Amino acid sequence: MNATDRTPADLLRSALATDPARPLVTFYDDATGERVELSVATFANWVAKTANLIQNELAAEPGERVALLLPAHWQTAVWLLACSSAGVVADIAGDPAAADHVVAGPGRFEDGLACSGERIALSLAPLGRRFPQPPAGYADYAVEVPSQGDLFRPYAPVDPEAAALIVAGAELTGAEVVDRSRADAPGLDLTGPGSRLLSGLPYDTWDGLSAGLYAPLAAGGSVVLCRNLDRLGEDALAKRIESERVTATAR
Repeated sequence: MNATDRTPADLLRSALATDPARPLVTFYDDATGERVELSVATFANWVAKTANLIQNELAAEPGERVALLLPAHWQTAVWLLACSSAGVVADIAGDPAAADHVVAGPGRFEDGLACSGERIALSLAPLGRRFPQPPAGYADYAVEVPSQGDLFRPYAPVDPEAAALIVAGAELTGAEVVDRSRADAPGLDLTGPGSRLLSGLPYDTWDGLSAGLYAPLAAGGSVVLCRNLDRLGEDALAKRIESERVTATAR
């Protein structure tokens, strides 16, 4: 974390400069048994490729709105930081008909067809697998993203005072996301590097986004992001907390 960071993308760049090898996002899906661990460097590479996809393939311009019809998932976290990098607005569970582009996961493809812009489908399958056949009207993220560049440079500098995120109807600038994330960190027991927060909260509220991504990033810590955590018994949860060296939880 750097005091001069003004956008979520700035926070990621600072993390990459400080310790690229450390874990940043560890994802569990307790419905499928999936576990994925992404270091800062690996996560940043996914973000760069996705930001290039946004800028070059979607041709999204700064200020355009991208509806993210996605659950709490490591790929959702990637899209959130990629949107910040490209200067577009990430609208969590936003109205596809009012969005310029839409990114949807299973169960939301029909809803996403209301968007007249570009549509990207995520399978959310373990290992980010491709669809056998993409949903009608969508491009397959797993097909489109691998060929994108590993470095990203926006065509124009991202304005930290411009809208960056919409969640639960509230619009936040990039600077507000950073400021709120930093302010949330102490209450989540994120005390700096080495802090590791396990979050089972959904991404459709600010609290879920903060605990599940932004506050750990702002604090120089990491997140163990758990989907379908209600399927995990208390004994198994205690073992996960121990094995993942979790220092705080948000459930």
